[in-house]
Amino acid sequence: MRDKVATQLDPKHSEEAHQTSSPLMAASSDLKGNYDVFLSFRGTDIRNSFLSHFYVALAQKGIYSYVDSEELRKGNCIKPALMKAIEESCIAIVIFSEDYASSPWCLEEVAKIMECKEQRGLTVFPVFYKVDPREVRTPRESYRKAMGKHERKFGRDSEKVKRWKKALLDAGCLSGWDLKDKDEADLINRIVREISMQLDRKPLHIAKHPVGIHQQVIKLESMLNLESCDDVVMIGLWGQGGIGKTTLAKALYNDIFRGFEASCFLANVRETSKDSKDLVHLQEKLLSEILVGKELTVFSVDGGINLMRCRLCHKKVLLVLDNVDDVKQLNALAGGREWFGKGSRIIITTRDKHLFTFHMIDEDHIYEVKTLGDLEALELFDKHAFLGSKEIVIRRDLVDSALHYANGLPLALEVLGSFLCGRREQEWESALNKLAKSPDKTINGVLKLSYDGLEDCTKDIFLDIACFFKGKPIEYILEVLNSCDFDTTIGVEVLVEKSLITKERKIVQMHDLIQLMGMDIVKQECHDDPGRRSRIWVCEDVCEVLSGEMGTDAVKAIVLDLPKTEAIYIGPNAFTNMRRLRLLIMINVHNSFQGPIYLPNRLRCFQWPECPSSVLKFSPGPKKLVRLDLCKSNIQVMVDQFKDFKNLKFLNFSECSSVVCMPDLDLTPNLEELDLHGCKNLECAHKSVACHAKLRLLNLKGCSNLYHLLDVLQSKNLQVLNLTGCSKLQRFPHIPDKLKGLEELYLRGTSIEELPASIENLVSLEKLNLIECKKLANLPSSIYKLSNLERLILSGCSKLKKFPIKEDLSDLHSKVGFPKLVILRLEGCNLLEGEFLKNHSCFPQLRDLYLSIHNFAKLPTCGHLRNLLDLRVWECVQQQKIGKIPGQLQRLLAMNCESPSKIPSDKWAVKQIDELLLNKQIRPRANRHILLPGREMPQWLLLNKEGYISFTASKDLYKKLLALTICIVYRVKEGKRNASYCLRLYVNGKYKQMEIKNLPSVHSDHVWLRSFRIEKVWGVDPFGPNDQSSFQLGIRVLGGAIVKECGFGLEALYQEEKLQDPGLIYKIFDKETTTEEESHLAHKLWRFHEDDEISEEDLISSDREDEILPRCFGDVMIDRMPNFPRNDIIADFSVERYRYPMIPTFYKDILPGGDVPKEFILVEGSTISFMVSRDFYDKFLGLALCVVFSVDNGENEIFFDIVPHVNEKRLNGLSGSLGSFDSDHMWIQYLKPNVLWGVLGGVVDFLEFDEDCLRFSLTLSVMGGTVKKFGYLLRCKQMDDDLKAVLEDNQLVDLASINEMKFGEFLYKFLPRQMEEVERLREESKRRMEELERR
Repeated sequence: MRDKVATQLDPKHSEEAHQTSSPLMAASSDLKGNYDVFLSFRGTDIRNSFLSHFYVALAQKGIYSYVDSEELRKGNCIKPALMKAIEESCIAIVIFSEDYASSPWCLEEVAKIMECKEQRGLTVFPVFYKVDPREVRTPRESYRKAMGKHERKFGRDSEKVKRWKKALLDAGCLSGWDLKDKDEADLINRIVREISMQLDRKPLHIAKHPVGIHQQVIKLESMLNLESCDDVVMIGLWGQGGIGKTTLAKALYNDIFRGFEASCFLANVRETSKDSKDLVHLQEKLLSEILVGKELTVFSVDGGINLMRCRLCHKKVLLVLDNVDDVKQLNALAGGREWFGKGSRIIITTRDKHLFTFHMIDEDHIYEVKTLGDLEALELFDKHAFLGSKEIVIRRDLVDSALHYANGLPLALEVLGSFLCGRREQEWESALNKLAKSPDKTINGVLKLSYDGLEDCTKDIFLDIACFFKGKPIEYILEVLNSCDFDTTIGVEVLVEKSLITKERKIVQMHDLIQLMGMDIVKQECHDDPGRRSRIWVCEDVCEVLSGEMGTDAVKAIVLDLPKTEAIYIGPNAFTNMRRLRLLIMINVHNSFQGPIYLPNRLRCFQWPECPSSVLKFSPGPKKLVRLDLCKSNIQVMVDQFKDFKNLKFLNFSECSSVVCMPDLDLTPNLEELDLHGCKNLECAHKSVACHAKLRLLNLKGCSNLYHLLDVLQSKNLQVLNLTGCSKLQRFPHIPDKLKGLEELYLRGTSIEELPASIENLVSLEKLNLIECKKLANLPSSIYKLSNLERLILSGCSKLKKFPIKEDLSDLHSKVGFPKLVILRLEGCNLLEGEFLKNHSCFPQLRDLYLSIHNFAKLPTCGHLRNLLDLRVWECVQQQKIGKIPGQLQRLLAMNCESPSKIPSDKWAVKQIDELLLNKQIRPRANRHILLPGREMPQWLLLNKEGYISFTASKDLYKKLLALTICIVYRVKEGKRNASYCLRLYVNGKYKQMEIKNLPSVHSDHVWLRSFRIEKVWGVDPFGPNDQSSFQLGIRVLGGAIVKECGFGLEALYQEEKLQDPGLIYKIFDKETTTEEESHLAHKLWRFHEDDEISEEDLISSDREDEILPRCFGDVMIDRMPNFPRNDIIADFSVERYRYPMIPTFYKDILPGGDVPKEFILVEGSTISFMVSRDFYDKFLGLALCVVFSVDNGENEIFFDIVPHVNEKRLNGLSGSLGSFDSDHMWIQYLKPNVLWGVLGGVVDFLEFDEDCLRFSLTLSVMGGTVKKFGYLLRCKQMDDDLKAVLEDNQLVDLASINEMKFGEFLYKFLPRQMEEVERLREESKRRMEELERR
């Protein structure tokens, strides 16, 4: 299919100038374009004398002036043509003559001129023609008489007269020319010279087709802070070559240069400053452009620096240094802010970000210029590729290929678009195929400038990334290239600063054209023979070189990363001639040759997962190999295999089933990482591990047959030891000496029965993981001496009945047990008591304590744990009481703990919450999360089963609101696994943010409570210019949740004014008994921890992300509900109108005319009613309504109300507008049952009604029109015949109304137009996922 993707430009509009004999008249008639000078004058005074001479002098200098005609000066109002002329002029000259002020017209002109000077920097010069400037300013003499006359006519307090007086005062104070008693001709010449110099400051040519510039200029002007004249601001524009830095700098310059005393744009500094003589020339150019008319000679760079500092330090200037690439250039041209006068602005563009760091320009003043977005790229390409008058139809896929090639780079879009302009489809195809093989020389030349400026080592790093590692994790690239003896860390940083690569989420990326430029550099090393290039990466080239043994000394690196496994022939001598080969990586490569392969000794990094060869041979002598990765291979490992590998640092034989023994590590003294995870036939570790000097990581995870590790462990530099899944390992080695290296120890799933007492010698241990160690019965008390331990995980250690109690020791350093422990997880350990928690000298930093699935009858008091934030005690069936809880606790989860015989009453949860939140001894704290068994909500919250609140507050009241609390009493329906809640927030009816999170899966009634800091909900200042705002919040549940009650509350410091519903505020400090200082203190104590030494900033920054409301959920969540009103403002924010926009748009359609489809059951009246049994409810998926309506009185807006009931109990009403119509239309609406009949959109609770069958009904009303026909159908899961028989026999539901279609089929049949949108969303989601995977 062929789509026309670009059309001709719109025809330009033109208008003919009026033909007149007078040059003054001609100038006044031609209103096209900008004017150099606008002349404001009183015609009767000077038109035929001074003005005529002045105009001719200007014209002789080529200065285009605007002079109006007397005909235009009729009436008292300035004509739009003159107003437009003033706005379009570069300079305005006001000629004050004796009778100037008597003309309201002249006064309007000067007022408009001064307004333009104020608003857009119009340059204004006054000429005082035979009047004293004081006459104009004060005013005096003729000006006083004229203004008196105007006051009598318009009134002394007239705003118009006041504006005229101010304009005269301001204009009269400006620097200009006084003609009194002076030679008129000489003065005219001087004025013309000055204007000529001013007009030399012309706007710069930006680009033929500037696209995507305006919004960026606005951002940069904000960054420049142009309103401030108290300081000198420097900003930097940074980005890769061809991305539009210069174009953007020119546009910014044009927009603001007239607001400065002088300005200078030094273009392409890199090219024009090859040596110090060139810098001297640039200094002279800068001084001559800023100090207009003064010829200054600079003899040296240092002399120029002193001259600039002296001459410019009191001048407000705008300076642009374009394309700087060396710090010497900055030092010579803008060495410091003190060089320039207050209010000056310096703009620097470069490809090298590090220059800004050196020049002390901080991140807030660096603007990264990025590639164009898809729409802007298409627009720019369209303007260049389809510029001609002929309309050429080009296939969409060809245009997409061109856009993909350019990838948003403006230079590439312009060059490629211009090249393809006017060409036919066959030529497009040929050109694009050629570009895929060899980049365009113009584009490549610009991009290569950044590469040419790199040092040799950095060039090698760049070429390796371009050819091999684009899209790879930065950590992997550092490991590989460091093994090649590169200083990769600083090299990568330099490449980022030079805009050659980017780091996105720890992944290295580069623009496609920069990658092509790097690959082309390598290809140019030898155009025809890949075996003579430094790097080989294309599959065909690798096969050709290796199968034919064509490699030479030129080859330094080979990386072949195939998407799926392919077989190629690699002979035994394929690599022998590549004596300089340093890097060899083969991914998904199967060698059809099964014999030994000989590798060069200079090879530094060798990675070949699933290597088919069992024997790899090197030449005799020392090897340079640093990194060897042969995971999942059939490699044979011998104990003494690595005797010549002194440089080896990284060895990976993971998941090699042929590995039965560990090599002797004494032969590899520099080894730092040994990865043998998944070697299931490995039975014991080599004794050399015990004392290895440099080993940092030993990974034996999943070595399921490993039964013996070591007798002793003395490896002083070992940092990570992973023994997870070594299920036969029964004993951990003795640690005779203190080891300061080991930080992480993973013993999950081992058969260890106890830890040695010498575990205390792991003095630097931070993480100890013993999950699912089901034979672990005892822990030594010496474990308390692990002074740096932060995480102790013992989940699932089912034999551990008792946690050790700290012994009182005389050692002063051991008086505090676990001084740094933050997380202690003991769930599933079947502990019988918790005496260990009673020691106040232990666990001072404990933050998370998990004690779920234990046998406590009473949870020991935790009140002394001052830093405890998260306490979880779920599934504790013996538990009857929770002891004292610390006040700063944020999360308390105790679900599924209650038993009717053990929990005294339903008010148990309420009591626990009240004690936690309302006890005056406990400092209140936002960001709490509580879950306790119970059936009643705390009474201090406002009951609200609608799940929606709306209130209005002033700025003062909002400052006193501290926290929002939401409470739900719920359970999860049996058979349902998941439940979640969706929280939506609005300010003044405008969407603010959303949170969707899981609810714990509990199958008995529980009280769930969340408390948020108010600024995390609606923001710090949600008012803007307004004195008050309205705030809205809605919550609904998803999945299998059955909601019994819902409530809200606002915590406040004290209350001076009332909300519409004062019951919403539940914690109030009494203002009458609180001084201002106490009030402030109470506010602070309400919000923060008990540690008074911690600053407010520290506490805010220490909040965990999973405990606060996220700022935004992004497009992924929005896409799940396409109708979600992100940007729309909902004026009427009733709960009914709030609910309806939450329903996806593709659940409805409105069509002209039409009749109710035959599948729908027609009803008389406006009410639908049917009975629902529990079994039928489990099958009930949705209700579809079909409404045919007519319109009253011509065109009208149609509104509707839907009121649902369960057993006469009103539930979730819906209201909204269908739009405006002028004829009959049919509306089809699909609704899920829970949206209508479940509390908060949750599952309907049959237990609440204590009946087996419930009556579901809804009533529809329409305003603005008349319902002509009304029908419905019930969409259900597939039902068996027995259930249908029950429904029919008991006359519960009309079986004809039941539809058992799948959802997709349902949409295709009844909402086909919306299904197209669903498919589009699916494709968009698929495209995004593919893009994420590609990145």
